[in-house]
Amino acid sequence: MKKYQIAAQLFTVRDFIKNEKGVAESFAKVRAMGYETVQISGMGPIDENICKKLLDDNGLRCIATHESPKVLFEEPMKIVERLKKLDCVHTAFPHPGPYPLNTAEDVKKLAENLAECGQILSENGITLSYHNHHIEFKKIDGRLILDTILETVPAGYLKMELDTHWAQFGGQEPSKWIKKLAGRMPLLHLKDYKINAENAVKFAEIGKGNLDWADIIPAAEAGGTEWFIVEQDQCDGDPFDSLKMSYDYIAANFCK
Repeated sequence: MKKYQIAAQLFTVRDFIKNEKGVAESFAKVRAMGYETVQISGMGPIDENICKKLLDDNGLRCIATHESPKVLFEEPMKIVERLKKLDCVHTAFPHPGPYPLNTAEDVKKLAENLAECGQILSENGITLSYHNHHIEFKKIDGRLILDTILETVPAGYLKMELDTHWAQFGGQEPSKWIKKLAGRMPLLHLKDYKINAENAVKFAEIGKGNLDWADIIPAAEAGGTEWFIVEQDQCDGDPFDSLKMSYDYIAANFCK
């Protein structure tokens, strides 16, 4: 991959981007690490025009966002307008949240909502992807929820933003899913998975955990992934330090 394809998921530093001053300072820090691109998530209510100016001022580009499931389903044109102001063409459904996934009927309803939203976004130049956690790897009537969603919603209306940590946490092998999703996964969340001294599962900087990046990243490249997005839900220390460690590892080992 190229270094510009390594993006920082700003949810990692969500506590620092609640107002304009914090956003400006965080953008400067992220750019100084080497990142040229970001995914916007967890940010405070910053006007899109101001956000775009701060991105430009710091030499950054927004390549994707996470948006409220409720707004995606009920007011999708608001998302279209927002992303166009940010000059961004990708967004991802972040989490089912208030939409239950307990029955086959629940999954069907979610898939219908995703298809309707994805069609509207697609017709307006925006690509919708689905971001998984572990819950989508639950089986209902013998089938994984995620399989049902992806088989129900046309690929033209829904792509995938696989999260490597949560796939592993859900009992899946990330690289197998990446190969399965070839051609349908423009976005990939890079997130390591480690077992700490207390034998608990923890998030980790890329290269500090157990995931096989030498298999994961080439498989994603071969399958056409455009953006390799570093995210760490929880960090033991300063989250900016964690983003820097992950960037350095990826750039040193996988960038031409």
